[in-house]
Formats: sequence, C-alpha cells, structure tokens
Amino acid sequence: MADKKPICEEALKITNGFADGVATMGNLFTAGQTQLAGMAKYTTDFFIPYLLAVNYFQRVEQERLFSADPQDSADAYLGLLENNIELMTRSMDGSVRMMLMYLKNEANGFTEALKQCLFEFNSSKMKAFSARQADLMNLVVNEYPAAIAAIEPEYGFHFEQGHHPKVDETDRFILYRVTPSLPQVKTRQDAKPVLIIPPYVLGANILGFLPGEQRSYAHCFADQGYPTYIRILKPIDTTPAMQVMSGEDDARDTRQFCETIFKNHGKQVTLNGYCQGGYNALCSLLSGILDGLVDAFITCVSPMDGTRSQGLARFLARLPKRFNDLEYGTKVLPNNNLVADGQLMGWVYKLKSIEQEIPAAVFYRDLMMFARSRAGAQPVNKTAAALNYWLQNDRTDLPLGITEISFSAYNRPITSDGRLPVDLFGGKLELKRIQEKKVPC
Repeated sequence: MADKKPICEEALKITNGFADGVATMGNLFTAGQTQLAGMAKYTTDFFIPYLLAVNYFQRVEQERLFSADPQDSADAYLGLLENNIELMTRSMDGSVRMMLMYLKNEANGFTEALKQCLFEFNSSKMKAFSARQADLMNLVVNEYPAAIAAIEPEYGFHFEQGHHPKVDETDRFILYRVTPSLPQVKTRQDAKPVLIIPPYVLGANILGFLPGEQRSYAHCFADQGYPTYIRILKPIDTTPAMQVMSGEDDARDTRQFCETIFKNHGKQVTLNGYCQGGYNALCSLLSGILDGLVDAFITCVSPMDGTRSQGLARFLARLPKRFNDLEYGTKVLPNNNLVADGQLMGWVYKLKSIEQEIPAAVFYRDLMMFARSRAGAQPVNKTAAALNYWLQNDRTDLPLGITEISFSAYNRPITSDGRLPVDLFGGKLELKRIQEKKVPC
C-alpha cells in the first residue's frame, strides 16, 4: 500500500500536466485565431481610405495623363514610386519595432513558464501565460470595440436630446448654447460670452469629450458659469449650402452668431477657435468683419502656419508637386457638387506618421496598452474608448472652399511681415491688425 501512494501522485502529475498542456495549446490556438481576426480588421480600417485614394487618383489621371508632357509624367511617377518605397520602409520598421516591444514586455513571463516546463516538468505557468495571451487578444479584438461602441451615449454633446438650447442658425450652421454639466452651476447672463468654433473635418463632439467625467473643453467654460456657445455644422451630405460654402460664408455666419450673442448679453464675444476652427476664426477676425463684436481671441492646437508642422511638411515636400493637389482628394456628390473627402484627409495624417499608424503597429500598440495596465478583468478605460469612438466616427467631408484655405496654410508660410497666405473679401489678412485693434490673444 505504501508504494501505491507515490505511483498515484505521479499519475496525478502526469494527468495534470497533460491537462495543462491541452489547455495551453487551446489558449494559444484561440489567441492565434483572435490575433488574425484583429489584424484583418485593423488592416481593413486602414486600407478603406487607400481604396478611395486609388479611385480618386485614377479618375484624375485619366484626364491628366494624356495631356501632360510624357517626361513630366515619368518624373512624377518615379517620384511617387520613391515616396511609396519610403513609406513602405517606415511602415515595416514601425511594425517590427512595436512587435518587438510587445515581445520584450511579455518575455519574462514566457521565460519563467519555459523554465518551469523544462526543469520542474510543470506546465502550470505556461498555461497561465497562454491564457493571458488569449485574454489580451480577446480584449483588443472583441472587448475593446464593444467598449468603444458602448461609450456613445456618454461621448459628445447629443444636441438631438435637447439639453443644449438652439439659439440661431444660418444655411450652413446652427448655434447652440452649451448647458453646464454640473447641475449646481447656473449660467451668469452678465458674464463675458464665449463662442467656440470647432474644426471641420474632426467634428465638434471632441470638444464635448466626456461631460459626465468632467472632461470636456466646452463644458470647462460652461461649468464656470460663462455663457458658452458653439457653432455646429449642418450635415454636409444633405446641405448644399454647406457643400459650396466659401471662407467669406464662414466669416459672415460667424458675424451673425456674434451679433446674436451680443444682443443676448450686451457684451462683445470671446472668439474661441479649436484646431482648424482657430485658423478660420483668425481669418474672419483679420478680415474686419467681426469688428465691434469680438474683443478677445483664443485658439487651441490651431495650425496657424502649417508649413511648421515638421511631419506633414516633410510628407508634402517628398510628394511630387503634380500630386500635391486637392483634386486627388475630391469627392463628387450625387448632385455633382464637389467636396473634400474627410476620411481621406484624416488618412493623410496617418501617412505622415506611417511608422506609428500602420495596422500592425497600431495593433501591437493597443496590446501593449492593455498588457501594461490589465490586472484581472478591469473594464476598458473610458478615455481610450471615447477617443477611439471619435477617431472612428467623427470624420466628415469638407467644403472645397474651406479645404483650399487649409491647403494654402500648409503649403505657403506666413510672410515675414505677418501676412497670411489666403485672402478674404478681396483683402489681405495681416496679423498686425490684431495689435492695431488691441485684441488680446
């Protein structure tokens, strides 16, 4: 009987080891299948704009290729090939680098599990390691997208719910007053009003990020009692006036809203432009159309001189001049109006940082994010979910007239005497006018 106990223990070890081995193989198989599905999704999301770009490129080149000088065309295509090879090299470097970072992060766990297998004939750590890999893959591929979709009710303004009063509108925009997110805060009617001008392509909801979490640019003003207004684009696909609008239309509509706010509060407006909205607001301010209505100016992350953006300037400099043309990103609507494809415009920013934005690099970066912070079954961080909801859902097409203004800003610098590379109402736009009008910025 005494000899039977060690035999039973050994049999139990073998049985448990076999079970752990089967579980490990199952976990690794599941992780591998999930990883393939995830990589396919990330790749699809990245290459949809690429297919759009190819379609626009072919459409334009069908008209230009046979009318252009053959030598010029050959030089342009060789330059484009060189640029594409450089992008491919950077994308491969970025993918490999991020994959190696992830493997390095997980190496200690694998090494410990392998030691236990080889020297202790115990695969429990390997089972735990493989389970962790399967869990991380499932988190990135399945739970993360579900959390991104679930954040929608908390993210942004949701003007359709009526919480923010509609104050005015034009053919192109609607003016809303932002209601404080803190119930104890009351708007002070005698306080200085603020008008926020959001970007076009990135949408306004990023400025109402997570109001319930006190993480909202617009609510930061409203929650201090300031009368806070925001200019919202009407849907461009159903608003012809938006499709064909110009910089002058933008300025006129801004003036109308400033007049409305001035009448409501008896005070001049603080104009607050965010990102692209800041540049358009600056153009309106320098044109003189807002004189007597705006006496303070705020911008946030606004590309006042796009040529100073090292990444984008480098990308545009490497692109053959022939292809640095808005026509290669222009969409033809069913009514034959032309607009700039917002999805494609956003993709250009990914191309300039291709080593970080190529699908494999993004996939492993997301894995790293959760691998470093995951401790048990914690929910996905709301900030990460809301940020990705914005990136996936808030791209919009742009009027060509507005896109041309931004295009000029990224291709031509502000002159040494402070003149912008665009004009409004047939007049120059010069920075010195802000000083002359004594508008604090």
